[in-house]
Amino acid sequence: MALDEATTQFLLQMGDTGVKPLHEMTPDEARMTFAALRDLYGPGPEMVRVEEAVIDGEDGGSFGARVLVPSETPRGVLLYYHGGGWVIGGIDEFDTLGRQLAARTGCTVVLVDYRLAPEHRYPTAARDAYAALTWAAATFPGQPIVVAGDSAGGNLAAVTARRARDEGGPEILLQVLVYPVTDCDLDNGSYTDPANQLMLSRDSMVWFWDHYAPDPADRADPDASPLRAADLSGLPPAVVLTAEHDVLRDEGEAYAERLRAAGVPVESRRFEGQMHAFFTLVNVLPGSAAAVTMVSEAVRSRLA
Repeated sequence: MALDEATTQFLLQMGDTGVKPLHEMTPDEARMTFAALRDLYGPGPEMVRVEEAVIDGEDGGSFGARVLVPSETPRGVLLYYHGGGWVIGGIDEFDTLGRQLAARTGCTVVLVDYRLAPEHRYPTAARDAYAALTWAAATFPGQPIVVAGDSAGGNLAAVTARRARDEGGPEILLQVLVYPVTDCDLDNGSYTDPANQLMLSRDSMVWFWDHYAPDPADRADPDASPLRAADLSGLPPAVVLTAEHDVLRDEGEAYAERLRAAGVPVESRRFEGQMHAFFTLVNVLPGSAAAVTMVSEAVRSRLA
């Protein structure tokens, strides 16, 4: 295994806590366990304004969002869908990352608190993600919009970009997909590689899919597995990040290649020595800083 030293030390520290594997937890236990990681990140940059919003869902329900405004003249809006397998995660855990992205891109960052499974199964998260896009377009008229997310959030960003194309929805300047879930195939090479069973394992992804989309027919729907969409042409330019030691590596890279083949401009990079979740471990792993820099530069370049 070629994990970098910082990641190896982090995993050793995690192992010393004696926490049981995620796939042996209840959703509530998993949420509490991973929420505790936010204490590691420290505070993010100060914002000019931080506002809490409520967004109407397509089913009559609603969900929250946090709006991080870095300056009085933001350059655009970056919608961020957090990871966590559609089951865990919340905007408090992604606040430091959101503030870093806001400060470094000059964009207002909207952290989307979409509803989670199993209380709200597929397609609720996907529909909430699109509702957040239409809300942002109405709330910040004329501002260029970027959709971004990690893991399950990368899945939601990809699904949202395709739905906006299909329905003539708000224009998206760029989609940023950080080790995205793009397929429900749990037996490809990166899934079965023993070196990749780390923060996220094959067993973990079985657990996530069982909570989010237990019906195999739902999993194969392109709004759950965007790699299975028939046509990826005409989508916004994409930035795709993957990690060397990640069960999601192969499907993320396959999606980048499908986009390229469809004529979509793609900037992609596999981060060597990194595991799943490295991007969001801000102020913990050096790999996170490098990835945040790549994303921020790509957003600034598109805005320019």
